[in-house]
Amino acid sequence: MVQTRRQFLAGTATAVAAVLAGMAVTKRGVNAMSDMKKPNVVIMFADDAGYGDLGCYGHPTIQTPNLDSMAAEGARFTSFYVPPSCTPSRAALLTGRYPIRLGPVVRVLGPDSPGGLAPDEITIARALKNTGYRTKCVGKWHLGHAEPEFMPTAHGFDSYFGLLYSNDMIPPWVETEKPLELYRDTEPIELIEDQSLITTRYTEEAVHFIHENADNPFFLYLAYAMPHLPLAADHFRGKSRADFYGDVIEELDWSAGEVVKALHAVGVADNTLVLWLSDNGPWINMPSRMVQGGNELWHAGSPGPFRGAKGTTYEGGQRVPAIAWWPGKIPTGRIIRDQANSLDIFPTITGICGAEVPNDRPMDGNDLWPLITGATEQTPSDLYFYLGNEYLQAVRKGPWKLRIAEGNIELFHLERDIAELFNIAEDHLDIVKELHQLLVAFAEETGAVLEDVTV
Repeated sequence: MVQTRRQFLAGTATAVAAVLAGMAVTKRGVNAMSDMKKPNVVIMFADDAGYGDLGCYGHPTIQTPNLDSMAAEGARFTSFYVPPSCTPSRAALLTGRYPIRLGPVVRVLGPDSPGGLAPDEITIARALKNTGYRTKCVGKWHLGHAEPEFMPTAHGFDSYFGLLYSNDMIPPWVETEKPLELYRDTEPIELIEDQSLITTRYTEEAVHFIHENADNPFFLYLAYAMPHLPLAADHFRGKSRADFYGDVIEELDWSAGEVVKALHAVGVADNTLVLWLSDNGPWINMPSRMVQGGNELWHAGSPGPFRGAKGTTYEGGQRVPAIAWWPGKIPTGRIIRDQANSLDIFPTITGICGAEVPNDRPMDGNDLWPLITGATEQTPSDLYFYLGNEYLQAVRKGPWKLRIAEGNIELFHLERDIAELFNIAEDHLDIVKELHQLLVAFAEETGAVLEDVTV
């Protein structure tokens, strides 16, 4: 168990997690786990980690032994996608719906933003809480805070401990008069001036929750502040051959190891699904406002072999590392090459946990459990790429990706051109027309903006 580094300030708050009366739902079965105790679920969500940042994804110097072990003992995705920026990515993960459907959270929220995730949205936490799960959010929320109805405890989480938005949303990087504060439930408990202990404290909180709920089914959502700029690390500072950024990634790896160690310690590892992924690609295209206050251009990760970065609709912005671990349930060393995305996490978790999901609104994901376990090698859905999450720019269907931006029509075959170097649109006009029709139809359905081009 992690040793406590400082005394936590006690907070008192009432968890707010009521589902609106009359909301239409439909019951999901518990597929392969129907004869078992309800499984626990842990999601660890890094902030701005790139596809190439982990050892098991090919980084030559950053050491991630815990995450590498999880991948070796479970499954590693090579084509896992998320929206390209912070708020929309969190909204998609927790609701299983494209951010374009979710109002204010289609854009990145700031300290002074008035909106947030609507009260009638059903999150994973809310769905599981209704079936008897204990639920906790640790870390970055970033789905609104201006009103009580936007807070984590109003969206199905029994308790919350963390920062309400990105750790850079203070001067000199962002113009605001609001300080960066650590919250417990709905109240600020501490002003954060030194960020070096954030990962350590999040880890301690997560481990405590696991020990406290060993006899209950639980859902833990651990959303790290790192490696989002400004970088900060505690006991791993100066340890990595990859400089400060490597220190931060190696500390995240340590944190994942502590969580897994806690699951083993309380005897629930074989009944817990653990997912580790990043919220978007690396910030190698950081704006000039970020290169100050100790930040350097190389304080960002690697997109691996892919083109693009955070905030773009090229692969480097939205294809991220993703690991699924569940001893005895997921085949060891499984590599999942077919596409999957964060929208799929909601139906996957509700499926294995026997939770209720809404049938009164569009749901955009698919149950990944057959893909994770090897029962199938293909997912049935197409995947749409947004810029700013209201400008529809691309669609992937199988190996094909059509991208329309700034008047350009680009077609890539992602299985033979993973770096999106060769635009073969003119050679496959039939594919271009087919995928363009998908884009037009989806733009009409969601109200997204799609460039008017002649195909």
